[in-house]
Amino acid sequence: MNPSIALVGDYSPEVIAHRAIPLALSLAAAAESVQLAWTWVHSTAIQKAERDLAAYDAVWVVPASPYAHMEGVLAAIRWARETRRPILGSCGGFQHMLVEFARQCAGVAAADHAETNPTGGDLVVAPLACPLVEQTGRIRFTPRSRLSALYGCDETTEGYHCSYGLNPAYRARIEAAGLRFTAFDEAGEARALELPADAHPFFVGTLFQSERAALRGEIPPLARGLVRAAAAYSP
Repeated sequence: MNPSIALVGDYSPEVIAHRAIPLALSLAAAAESVQLAWTWVHSTAIQKAERDLAAYDAVWVVPASPYAHMEGVLAAIRWARETRRPILGSCGGFQHMLVEFARQCAGVAAADHAETNPTGGDLVVAPLACPLVEQTGRIRFTPRSRLSALYGCDETTEGYHCSYGLNPAYRARIEAAGLRFTAFDEAGEARALELPADAHPFFVGTLFQSERAALRGEIPPLARGLVRAAAAYSP
């Protein structure tokens, strides 16, 4: 099978992560011996996700929010979650996976993002106490999580370019609906999320930008995991 991945977001050559992602996918596909195709899909191009993304086997919701069409991104995430398409979200992708899951699964119908609606009532994505723009930090994985399996270790160091993350006031409610937070910084703040394997074959979001490893010639474990899951996907 020759899988295809939709890179959902608003491409800009100025965004470091956007330059890294194609290289990350190329390295991952070579490591997995997969003939992979990918396409940048602008958020405004997603009006009906089931139609506009039907040709793709997996989705990567890429960094650089706010997106031009937030609802298109949320629709893409919901479509991937409900159709069990593998999906990876990094940075803004992580944030919008939180919003989508909170709205559709955790009963927080008005869940929103402080960057785009700072006066919203249920800001499940809120400003970080310490912005992480061009910062790096140590990440600790939850034992037996998908992330720890992909990395093959208990912790790593990753880079960020963000100022928003999980509002901890909503963590318990979101976890009660089935989403797991499986990576944490040294202060115990959530830095990644995933659905367990029995709920979804590959539903992973990270606040950090693991794709940047490709710029150093390294294969990002999350890109490799997404490529492997896309190759295994069968509608």
